[in-house]
Amino acid sequence: MLRFNRTLSQCCLFRFKCGWRIVEWRMRFRKPSGLSSKREVKYNPDMLKLVLMLKCILIMTSVITLMTALNRDVAGQERKSASPEDYYKAWTEGHVTSIDPSKVRHRDLRGYLDRLQAAGLRINEVGRSGAGREIRAMEFGRGPLKVFLWSQMHGDEPTATSALIDLFHYWQSNRHLPAVAAIEQSLTVRAVPMLNPDGAELFQRRNLQSIDINRDARSLVTPEGQLLKRLRDEWQPAIGFNLHNQNTRTAVGETGRQATISLLAVAHDPSRSDNPGRVRSKKICSTIIHALSPYIDGQIGRYDDTFNPRAFGDLISQWGTPVVLIETGGWQGHSEMDLVRLNFVALAYTLQELAAGAVDKANPAAYDALPYNETGALFSLIIRHATIINRYREGAFTVPPFTADLAINLDATRATIADLGDLGGFTGLDEIDATGWIIAPVRGNLRTGSEAALLFYKKDRAAAIDWAVDDLESRYPPEAVFNNGKWTGGKWTGGK
Repeated sequence: MLRFNRTLSQCCLFRFKCGWRIVEWRMRFRKPSGLSSKREVKYNPDMLKLVLMLKCILIMTSVITLMTALNRDVAGQERKSASPEDYYKAWTEGHVTSIDPSKVRHRDLRGYLDRLQAAGLRINEVGRSGAGREIRAMEFGRGPLKVFLWSQMHGDEPTATSALIDLFHYWQSNRHLPAVAAIEQSLTVRAVPMLNPDGAELFQRRNLQSIDINRDARSLVTPEGQLLKRLRDEWQPAIGFNLHNQNTRTAVGETGRQATISLLAVAHDPSRSDNPGRVRSKKICSTIIHALSPYIDGQIGRYDDTFNPRAFGDLISQWGTPVVLIETGGWQGHSEMDLVRLNFVALAYTLQELAAGAVDKANPAAYDALPYNETGALFSLIIRHATIINRYREGAFTVPPFTADLAINLDATRATIADLGDLGGFTGLDEIDATGWIIAPVRGNLRTGSEAALLFYKKDRAAAIDWAVDDLESRYPPEAVFNNGKWTGGKWTGGK
């Protein structure tokens, strides 16, 4: 506004000077109108019209100048806020995490945190895990609105841990930027990355007691759960973010599309009623939708909002800190680091909007319109219309060849047969038409739950193959092999 007021003063001064010059100029163009006892003076009509026209032009010019100054001032205010695209680019050009999240262990996190601490970020040890591993918290800002984030309370859900490191690094490295300065003045943000370092070390969901920390909010028998409760109670944050990963085969409602991100404005009571805190959580979720839709439009779902009296998100909301749950799923064709970038964009933009007060203007209807998550409707791979030879034998009995769809699920360590039969109502993240092809297991019986180790043969070779031999693969080399989630002999694409 100072810039705008200065421009207004300059424009008014300009108009005054120009108006005075016109008056002086007009006085020079008076002419006598004839003989008289007095000296009569009349204005030249043509010159009077010209003077009036010039005055109108001056007024219009002043208005245009003022509007331009106002627009520049508004644009300057807008430039204080970064767009989701700005944050997307900032992460791409400046992220400090370099290891795929699933491979990050406690020592790697310690290295990241030491680097941030050396750069001046406030980092303190706040507790220890069951095995004695240190748990540290990062803090940025000095504002009145307290925001608390925690990640990886399930040891095998690591994406947000890397995103938090990159987020705090970005803030600490760009404190000169207006958007970051506004966050620093309006918010105090604390984050505990890797609440369950023992589980992360083994890449397992539970801690060393084999207890799910996120179901320990009521009993509080885990040291990690006790720590989370203490941190919340001592600090009394206004907003919480509970950061997780979900099954990569989670779908957005009945769309058949992968739920890359799912959101939840966590309920604070069994009736799932709305109070001011939950309404704000819904607005936060709507802000996240706005930030991520350019990248994963149609792939944002809503997590089940049934109140769980054992879960930390639900009880922390009940204790007075409304919680937003962010679940990161899969993103077919993209890397783990691409998911880190999505988390970074969501958090950086949303916290910026919180600091600016813009979240209060968000429409919670965008969140309410999200379809709920659906599980069981997606498979990693569906092979359609295959002729299947089971190779099962019971005395002289063998299972005759049959035509069916075959569903396979890929997990971190293995690929398994998930279903067989008519899978017309299901979707595969990858699908192959196996019309004209025979599939046989590398060994043993083909059944649900078994290892997906498969041999692929063209159907016209069937009569020349003895399917009962033990060394089927070596005696009759297949066109392609799918084993442990990988293709050998070149990826087979089916069909012809």
